[in-house]
Amino acid sequence: MTTDKPPRRRRRPSSAGDVPQALVYETWQQKPVYYKGYRDVLAGIKSIDEVMSCSDLQGVLVSLLNGYLFSAINRKVYLISTNEVGIHLAANDNLANDLAIFEKEKVGKLKGKFFDVPPKVVIEVDIKADLVDFLNRENSYIMEKSQKLIDFGVERILWIVTDTRKVYVIDRNDPTWYVVNWSETITVLDDCTLNIAQLLTDESIEF
Repeated sequence: MTTDKPPRRRRRPSSAGDVPQALVYETWQQKPVYYKGYRDVLAGIKSIDEVMSCSDLQGVLVSLLNGYLFSAINRKVYLISTNEVGIHLAANDNLANDLAIFEKEKVGKLKGKFFDVPPKVVIEVDIKADLVDFLNRENSYIMEKSQKLIDFGVERILWIVTDTRKVYVIDRNDPTWYVVNWSETITVLDDCTLNIAQLLTDESIEF
């Protein structure tokens, strides 16, 4: 499956002033992107913690990926960061990533703030953002966010979608962005490869 350029996003009027800052998942050029389910919080149906939390499969998969990559990459050269790591692209333009791999020499000393240098690789698991303002919903969000990361300098993005068991493979040096079954072995960086289905099987994870 190949993809074209990111589709244009449909914008709707928002009442951002009525939405608590805690419900802002990302900021795209000053425009807030809220957590999925934020309207339920405003309606009193859910708590903020409920919509900010991930599913059991998402949480376990991110943990497995972190554990696998920790022993599979050269940690003298690369730094792994997880837990919705913040990436600061520009003023009022901040993204969150499930897992990011940085080149240590580019990061330098940690500052206790969002990273302001591009990761070499980003891995995302599902989508935590509200998609109502994205024309084609899930696909639009993945394409637009991936393009922002590529423009910032990220070299490779792997976006795992658990309900369809697919992985978007996006590389800044390859104009063809494609989707594969997560049973396929894909390259993360250098000689490090990843097979999601095999990783889950090896850990006896049932879902």
